[in-house]
This record gives sequence, C-alpha cells and structure tokens, in this order.
Amino acid sequence: MKRQKKDQLLTIILTGLSGAGKTVALNAFEDSGFFCVDNLPLKLIETFVNISSKTPAISKIAIGIDIREKTFLTDFSDAISVLREKHKLEIIFLEASDNALIRRFKETRRPHPLGHKDLRKAIQRETKLLASIRREANTVIDTSVLTPHQLRKFITELYLKKGPKKMTVSLVSFGYKFGVPPEADLLFDVRFLPNPYFIEKLKPFPGTSAKVKKFVLSNNSTREFFNKLYPLLNHIIPLYSQEGRSYLTIGIGCTGGRHRSPAIVQEIESNFKKQKIKTTVTHRDIDRASS
Repeated sequence: MKRQKKDQLLTIILTGLSGAGKTVALNAFEDSGFFCVDNLPLKLIETFVNISSKTPAISKIAIGIDIREKTFLTDFSDAISVLREKHKLEIIFLEASDNALIRRFKETRRPHPLGHKDLRKAIQRETKLLASIRREANTVIDTSVLTPHQLRKFITELYLKKGPKKMTVSLVSFGYKFGVPPEADLLFDVRFLPNPYFIEKLKPFPGTSAKVKKFVLSNNSTREFFNKLYPLLNHIIPLYSQEGRSYLTIGIGCTGGRHRSPAIVQEIESNFKKQKIKTTVTHRDIDRASS
C-alpha cells in the first residue's frame, strides 16, 4: 500500500504540566506567525488540522492542550498517531520542578486542575498521569528557572517566521548539588577541573567573568578536555540534526554551577558561533550558593 504523502502544514502540539508555561509559550508561537488555538477538544483536532492544511493563508499552527480536556489521557495517543500519518507534526512538552510549580500556583492563587487539597500531591499525580504523553514528545522543555520573557525568547528562537530551520544547540551550565537538568540530552561533568572556589581572589566572581574564565581555560586539563570534546560534538551534532531534532540540549556540570561549568559553556558557545551553530545559553545555578 502506497504511503500517503504528508502535507507541508507545520503542526505543533503544545502540552505539559499545569503551571509550566503553556500560555506563555502559546503566545510566543502566535507572535512568531503561528495560528494558535488553546484547549481544543481532542476529537476536533484532526478536523481543525485538515481544514487548516487546505487554507492557503495558514502554513503553521500551534494547538495547546492539557489535562483540562476530559479525554486527554485516553485519546491522546490515538489522535496523535492519526495526525502523524498525514501531517508534519511536533509535540512540545513543558515541565518544571515541583517547587517551581508550587510557587507559581501560590503566586497566581489559581487552583490546580486536578483539584487536590495538597498542591504537591496534585502536581506529582499529574506528572505520573502525563508520563506516557511526555515520552511521545519531540521536545521537552524544563521551565523551572525560566522567566516568562526567557521562555518566550526560547520559543521564538526555535520557531521563526518560516518555522524551525537549523537545529538549535542549547547549552546549560548547572551544579550537581542542585540536581541534573532533566531536559539534557548530553551531560559532561567538569568537576575534575581545578575549582576557582578555593582561590580567595576568584571565589566571589562567576564563571562568566574574565578572571575566572582565564583561570579555568588556561589549565592543561581544560585544553585536553576540549581537544577530545570538540571532535565528538562535531561528529554527533550533525547526526542529531539529520534526525529532524529542533534542538539539542547539552548540560555542563560542576559542583555548584557557579564557576567552572559557566566558564566552559561560554567557551563552547564561542566555538559554536565560529562554526555558525545556532546556540542558546542558560546558566541555571550561577546565582545560587557558591560551589
């Protein structure tokens, strides 16, 4: 049987945990030229996408859907499978840490959709319920440390006026004592490098400062690390891109995420810019307690 050719309409399904930033992300898609609809019933999505694909003025759409939709959990996989057969489809799943979600719900004073009296238990229950949907996502974005402005910027950098072009490499510096970033595709531990934290004149400065960067980058171990890291990245990044990935997240970790990992990330970013690799940088833990 001849396989049906997919149309050129780019369809984004935006979903994830309640409070993780879906509304902000959907607004960013709209600002990037997408036709957007929020909380559309699953039974209507296929009809909506089919109509949009036949409308010349519409070339890309973003549909927000979450646990508020009653049949979300039971019908999602079947609905997505049908869409993937005919259309160019990407699923983005937004998530955040329990503490970040609790803080957001308390700030907005809005109840959790699951209506549980214990907010933390409601969040944990939703996380378990959506685990299978998360696994189907093309892209998972952890918004725990992202402000609404940073999330909007991240979305618009990924999806410009004509949709996603070159794959974006997202570099994240972090501290192991604050946990590994769950969105990372690749992780590199640089705790083997000499730590500026133990040098009195460098301790107060972050890894983005000239003094700390010079100390970290001038070390022989650092140079040897880069001599092995760059050939590896130059080999695998094009392979990820060929798989149709929108972005690849590389985590660089040290003890506290303040000195060594930010310095390494800054240097990698500089190298990538020379190669014209589209890059974003997040220093997740640079303003937390010193490493």
